[in-house]
Amino acid sequence: MTDQPKSANTMWGGRFAAGPDAIMEAINASIGFDRRLYAQDIRGSRAHAAMLAAQGIISTNDAEAIREGLLTVLSEIEGGNFTFRTDLEDIHMNVEARLKEIIGEPAGRLHTARSRNDQVATDFRLWVRDQCDAADGGLRALIGALLMQADAGADWVMPGFTHLQTAQPVTWGHHMMAYVEMFGRDLGRFADARRRMNESPLGAAALAGTGFAIDREATAHALDFDRPMANSLDAVSDRDFALEFLSAAAICAVHLSRLAEELVIWSSAQFRFVAMSDRFSTGSSIMPQKKNPDAAELIRAKIGRILGATVALFTVMKGLPLAYSKDMQEDKEQVFDAADSLMLALAAMEGMMRDLSARPEVLEAAASSGFSTATDLADWLVREAGLPFREAHHVTGALVAKAEKAGVDLPDLTLAEMQSVNPAITQEIYGVLGVHNSVASRISYGGTAPVRVREQIARWKKALAG
Repeated sequence: MTDQPKSANTMWGGRFAAGPDAIMEAINASIGFDRRLYAQDIRGSRAHAAMLAAQGIISTNDAEAIREGLLTVLSEIEGGNFTFRTDLEDIHMNVEARLKEIIGEPAGRLHTARSRNDQVATDFRLWVRDQCDAADGGLRALIGALLMQADAGADWVMPGFTHLQTAQPVTWGHHMMAYVEMFGRDLGRFADARRRMNESPLGAAALAGTGFAIDREATAHALDFDRPMANSLDAVSDRDFALEFLSAAAICAVHLSRLAEELVIWSSAQFRFVAMSDRFSTGSSIMPQKKNPDAAELIRAKIGRILGATVALFTVMKGLPLAYSKDMQEDKEQVFDAADSLMLALAAMEGMMRDLSARPEVLEAAASSGFSTATDLADWLVREAGLPFREAHHVTGALVAKAEKAGVDLPDLTLAEMQSVNPAITQEIYGVLGVHNSVASRISYGGTAPVRVREQIARWKKALAG
């Protein structure tokens, strides 16, 4: 086996006479994925060059040449006319190398008073911040679709479940609003993470800051950060912002998965609670009667990718000493994939909820079965007959057993049959056994009564509008 020829490493100059072999180049390069940071990288470089000129560290002519050159590079990348080179390792060196081809010597002054360590920390932080904004938009659109469903079905009665067993009647609107609250908390998590990550690492240089008289406040302001990060070691080594984004994304994906699971169940032939639109369903290659909720199932699976990304980055970061280590190159692919998966899932769920058709008559029939008003009966015995709740619970259980044995529901038992269990029961009991009466009576704050549901819908519409 002959030695492969080695070329001089143009990036590192005289320190290494020969370039890395193919395996080292492959493991060391990140341009295959960090090219996604091109817009943030160019934005950060423009802010840095403008600050260097304002501080008198580079000339205004060089700064202008750098600015124009970077805009040309940006245009080439966005137009698909840029060649990314693996031998240049990453997005930073690819942009800088092309800038040098365009403007010559002034390109070499761009990297004054910074390092790739603070550069990548800035790029990545800007990108993740953008993803928080995108998640906010996706969540607001989904919440809007859920509010539309809740508004339409504030009075529709359906079974509420515990353990997937019929528990008590609720309204369709109430069920939809439960997810509004869940996704509302997700909005808060992304907003909170965004606030905390909105500090600029730029100017921290490799790890210790720089001896040049730079203005970190100026670059922070130019990049819409609230302030520069206060410690240069922390600035280049921190990836909390990515971990927080992934954590928020994972919780949001859990909520999406729970809703997707309900759609899968509700659209089945055994439930028939909802009809999924053809736009978000597929057929079977062999069974012509099938209409599969594939979009919901794929959303349900996205939690695996997003949670896996979260665990992966926590594992990468858990044992790293300060400041920067090459391990941190492995921080991006997981975040990129999780962000893509989250945004796709949010968009698909919004589309499904906007197209979804509930079947009120099926929902009501299901709510009226399974002894769903048993708790209402027990509550009536407490209020009207003066029984302690535990005794009322026992009486109601006996009545449920009697109805189950007879193959009927509670409202179908005769008054005589009820009084045989407890003589205090009167004709008025039938007024609370209907599912509509049941949901209308749940008027406590946060309850399923239509009047309460409409209050919550109005509150959320106002919140989104503000």
